[in-house]
Amino acid sequence: MLRAEIIAKGDVQKVGFRDAVQKIARNLGLSGTVQNLEPYDVKIVAEGEEAALLEFVKAINIQDGPIRVQALDANWSAATGEFQYFKILRGDWQEELGERFDVAVGLLHRSIELGEENLKVSKENLMVSKENLSVGKMMLEKQDSMLEKQDSMLEKQDKMLEKQDRMLEKQDETIGEIRGMRSDLHDHLERRFARIEEDIVEIKRTIKEMGGSY
Repeated sequence: MLRAEIIAKGDVQKVGFRDAVQKIARNLGLSGTVQNLEPYDVKIVAEGEEAALLEFVKAINIQDGPIRVQALDANWSAATGEFQYFKILRGDWQEELGERFDVAVGLLHRSIELGEENLKVSKENLMVSKENLSVGKMMLEKQDSMLEKQDSMLEKQDKMLEKQDRMLEKQDETIGEIRGMRSDLHDHLERRFARIEEDIVEIKRTIKEMGGSY
């Protein structure tokens, strides 16, 4: 198993290159990542069998449509096994959304050059991008709603914990009172028993002085 770290140069950003790289890597059974590098390049890390990696390097040298790879700088080393699959490491959602629109616009221009039939396909792709944007907004709204519910649940939990703390304090007070009552009762009984013993001794002494027996 080998690891290839590749820097792709050329027209490789905002043209759908990362998606193409991911598709090729998955078809070859490779694992790793692909991500944009500022300002213009793309970094690829791929791990797998040597034959598959060599085929991968050839396949990603794309010269089709808006994608124009000018150079692929590769460094080879032993695989680390750190990746479970091949994925795209994306930036923030605004950057990714802008790139998606750039890809859609590029496809639209290409379709115009190829003819009216491809133009229809590009319009459909643009509609899909807008639908994806709408879905993304809906997901954000749902996430906001879920966060509000979580905040409400946390507030309820805090109130329950406060009630439990108050109950525990009352229990501690009650236990303290019970212990105090038991201590007082114990002292009272001890004094009572001591008094009874003294009375018995006095009775016995009196009977003895009177010449009686017991």
